[in-house]
Amino acid sequence: MENAQNQTDTYALSIMTDRNRALAATVYRPKDKVKAAVMIAPATGIKRQFYHNFATYLAASGFGVLTFDNEGIGESLSSDLAKCDASLISWGRHDMPAVLDALQDEFADATYHLIGHSAGGQLIGLMPNYQAIASVFNVACSSGRIKNMDMPYKLKAMGFMDAFIPLTNLTFGYTPADKIGMGEPLPRGVARQWREWCNGAGYIKTAFGKSIHTHFYDELDMPALWLGFSDDEIANSKNMDDMIRVFSKMPVEKRFFEPKEFGLNSIGHMRYFSSRTNTKAPQLWQMAVDWLAKQQ
Repeated sequence: MENAQNQTDTYALSIMTDRNRALAATVYRPKDKVKAAVMIAPATGIKRQFYHNFATYLAASGFGVLTFDNEGIGESLSSDLAKCDASLISWGRHDMPAVLDALQDEFADATYHLIGHSAGGQLIGLMPNYQAIASVFNVACSSGRIKNMDMPYKLKAMGFMDAFIPLTNLTFGYTPADKIGMGEPLPRGVARQWREWCNGAGYIKTAFGKSIHTHFYDELDMPALWLGFSDDEIANSKNMDDMIRVFSKMPVEKRFFEPKEFGLNSIGHMRYFSSRTNTKAPQLWQMAVDWLAKQQ
């Protein structure tokens, strides 16, 4: 990884959204000419630093990369969290489009791709500038529907979604998801929509015609590869299919693996992006490189 970092210029960037909110971002620029550039769209409440090693690996493979914190998360929290009015909808409609614009500014004359982790892949259909995206590579992306989860994880998810979120939102004005190992503290609007959408079919589809009147889920037709893993209790195979159906025109190649196929004990919802996973099973990160190379 040290050698990969020597091949890459890394620097901070501040991206202004059309809500006039500044997002903290990091650019990974290869030393050589960039033919393709990637925005890594994070999972709910996950800071961009989580993707640092993966982004460095992509940059060392010749791809320009941009990582970012959604509004209200990490260094993109600019006020008291209880006063933050960000939502999953604003992340998809305002944050992600601003990041895609910044990616195009940073890397001119390239093709542009999105790697989505969980929510980062779910929210693409809210992006009004989605046509700039040449391809999508989604990891652990699904509807997260509680009904399709297996016991005993289903009980844990119900406790988090239906008790912890409403109670803490009421008490603190936000959801301290970090207290139970679920990423960073979440703006109340993010947590509320997360709860609502995971309690219905098709995740964001539950909001169509209600809180969402304009979207592009039935227009996205860029090639997409979706990776899932059998020990992921959230993005299980049923929930992946439930989310893929919402992207009605997207030609999706779904690959669903057992961790033991790679000599691993677990991958789950988060460990695909771990440098330890890459050390033991380098073919997993190579899948992203191969996919991006194929889209040129």
